[in-house]
Amino acid sequence: MGYKVVVVGATGNVGREMLNILAEREFPVDQIAALASRKSLGTEVSFGDKTIKTQDLAAFDFTGWDMALFAIGSTATKEFAPKAAAAGCVVIDNSSLYRYDPDVPLIVPEVNPEAVHGYSKKNIIANPNCSTAQMVVALKPLHDRARIKRVVVSTYQSVSGAGKEGMDELWDQTKAVYNPTDDKPAKKFTKQIAFNVIPHIDVFMEDGSTKEEWKMVAETKKILDKSIKLTATCVRVPVFVGHSEALNIEFEDFLDEDEARDILREAPGLMVIDKREDGGYVTPIECVGDFATFISRIRQDSTIENGLNLWCVSDNLRKGAALNAVQIAELLGREVLKKG
Repeated sequence: MGYKVVVVGATGNVGREMLNILAEREFPVDQIAALASRKSLGTEVSFGDKTIKTQDLAAFDFTGWDMALFAIGSTATKEFAPKAAAAGCVVIDNSSLYRYDPDVPLIVPEVNPEAVHGYSKKNIIANPNCSTAQMVVALKPLHDRARIKRVVVSTYQSVSGAGKEGMDELWDQTKAVYNPTDDKPAKKFTKQIAFNVIPHIDVFMEDGSTKEEWKMVAETKKILDKSIKLTATCVRVPVFVGHSEALNIEFEDFLDEDEARDILREAPGLMVIDKREDGGYVTPIECVGDFATFISRIRQDSTIENGLNLWCVSDNLRKGAALNAVQIAELLGREVLKKG
């Protein structure tokens, strides 16, 4: 016996990826529904070797459905997630709306699976920000061994993190560079993204950080350990898919780089590719379509007493969004609903 699963926002990048991953991982689905806005009614989407037509989210009755994976913006989520939850359907939400709600668990299954039992307060589980998700998967096994005091992270985030509009803008501007008569001014981003980097993701806050940077701090504390100090600089780069992060980690106890490498190799969800030679590391283009979070460039930081540096790369549409949501669904089914 399997589950009755709803994918909300099934025509978007993340929604389509959710459907792909549910099929790839052979999630025990008895019945599936793909929902979208009324303007996308009837649009066909793929689920494994099947093609299904989207239904109207506004008219859908969630009664009798087990879980709903939401991949729509916060505004629409605010309207429809409580309706699904009230109908008895557990919501796994990819937006930022519920991440900081103390009554809603924020989960990365490799890091804090025990938090799933807190879902019942609102019948909602939150999926973290894409940049946070891959980072805490890498931090967790190291934190268990040597206790992390402080993290300094610089991110190199792909345009797919800004949705289809971001990907289209990079494509159009890149073509325009080679055709000077075809001007493509910035619309989705604040400056030209083609052949450029932009140290600005989300809105600015009073202290000078951006909300994306604030999210990484707040979410790491909620998911991993509230005592960890973290500072972030988040940068948009001209890459279509795949987020990269340079991490500087300070521990309470000494952790040798070789031991750290062994720990990370054994940790769930991680793949270590770390050779000190040309090409002996992973870049975003190589991680696209993969489930793993890749770790490279592991090395001691001699400027502090107990420090390590490492490079972390992941497909942000997968681990940063759709894969993590499906993993939460698997965890929910295995630990709580216990049908499949």
